[in-house]
Amino acid sequence: MPLITSISGIRGTIGGKEGQGLTPADILKFTSAYAQWVKDDSGKETPLIILGRDARISGDMVNHLVCGTLQSCGLDVIDIGLTTTPTAELAVGFHNADGGIILTASHNPKHWNALKLLNSKGEFLSAADGEKILGLAARKDRKYAEVQDLGISTTDDSCLGKHIDKILQLPLVDVEAIKKAGFTVAIDAVNSTGGIAVPMLLEALGVNKVVCLYCEPTGDFPHNPEPLPENISDICEAVVKSKADVGFVVDPDVDRLAIVNQLGEPFGEEYTLVAVADYVLQHKPGNTVSNLSSTQALKVITEKHQGKYFASAVGEVNVVECMKEHNAVIGGEGNGGVIYPELHYGRDALVGIALFLSYMARTGKNCSQLRDEYPNYFISKNKMRFTPEMNIDDILKKLETQYKKHPVSTIDGIKIQFEGEWVHIRKSNTEPIVRIYAESDMQEKAYHLTMKILHDVDEIIRGDE
Repeated sequence: MPLITSISGIRGTIGGKEGQGLTPADILKFTSAYAQWVKDDSGKETPLIILGRDARISGDMVNHLVCGTLQSCGLDVIDIGLTTTPTAELAVGFHNADGGIILTASHNPKHWNALKLLNSKGEFLSAADGEKILGLAARKDRKYAEVQDLGISTTDDSCLGKHIDKILQLPLVDVEAIKKAGFTVAIDAVNSTGGIAVPMLLEALGVNKVVCLYCEPTGDFPHNPEPLPENISDICEAVVKSKADVGFVVDPDVDRLAIVNQLGEPFGEEYTLVAVADYVLQHKPGNTVSNLSSTQALKVITEKHQGKYFASAVGEVNVVECMKEHNAVIGGEGNGGVIYPELHYGRDALVGIALFLSYMARTGKNCSQLRDEYPNYFISKNKMRFTPEMNIDDILKKLETQYKKHPVSTIDGIKIQFEGEWVHIRKSNTEPIVRIYAESDMQEKAYHLTMKILHDVDEIIRGDE
């Protein structure tokens, strides 16, 4: 039963032995460390924390443990209940809070849960702050509040409504055009909080008809919750059966968005950001950012609109830092994560839905027609397990030397750029694996590129023996 700690939080499977799963003892330890960090960061004796969760079966239990621990550390808590990750991020600002915790394991299966940690801006912690919390968690001298200094817990169920109101106020969200279009929209919310949030958004946008699939927030996921093509066959069928104009699929905490076209075909999660960025850039030219493992189609679209494209290391916090540095008007990740800074610096499937529907409504084009406007690229994803005696950093250095005639980025592992294609090799932060992603204009070519790199790595290892 794994327990994975990283700078962005703690995640693991429910149950098992302490230190080997997400047990009550582990939850207490890391929540206490975060509470101490918030006190140090805010300089306050009684900081205020936002607490929200997705609909996982373990969510209520973990919520009680986290809330009680924060109170025992002398922090006040506003529990916003079943919600989305982007809503919790915005709620930090709504309440001028000092931080937040979102209880969600994102796209992981139902036996997982996690504590995602936010700063006072409602953004994920920096690497430096995450390291401080891990250091505090390792200490054995934790001190808790006396009875008269315990924190207070209150609730607020208005945050999702405020989130949607802010989306409706965005200039590029065209409610009137969406109403006039009379769309039928199908959604798959994987029986989590998207089943609350997405219908509420679509109603506010004036969508004519909503076809709901798995919208009961029971936490009993009916299929693998990661919104990949192989996991979303049910909504593909539902779109065709209901003659919907578009289908939307969200993950359990609603920060990733996949789209299904009117023919019941996946739009391609890499192209969620591309399409939304294209719409935004047509009205607000500027720079864009995605991570090194995302499709080069975003670069093509950005340059078409006279903007500059920048690549960041993998990870939302890295994308956000790069967006701020280059004043990007939109950015995100190729996993269906749209970050629209005019709303907030966080992946947000709800704003992605609103912008995409506005794009369809304003242009009068269907999903297939929009997708046909973008270059076709295909990504092959592979991984290789490594043993403790393997020096991955040394292997990557040798690969860099081997391909020195090609443009190489070493921001995160190494990314080698070839003519019209690329390969990205990086060490996982949470597993003993090396990820090898490649993109080309044909799936077979992308696959062969990853196989070529795997062969090169094997040759390097053999040469070191």
